[in-house]
Amino acid sequence: MARPPEPTPTFAALRDHLAVYAGPMDAVWLDDERVTPQPGGFYGGWITAELIGPFKGGPGTLGW
Repeated sequence: MARPPEPTPTFAALRDHLAVYAGPMDAVWLDDERVTPQPGGFYGGWITAELIGPFKGGPGTLGW
């Protein structure tokens, strides 16, 4: 895999970390918990048991 360029100082803490969209994957795990993809087709986040909604992306959430 090609290595991306060095991050700018603002993003240096993210070096050597991986980001993925949970939705298109068969499964994404955070430690021992399988995450739930954020609703809708626009946002790429995920939801774990620690997070409390409401969550943007589902029906009726366009206006906020």
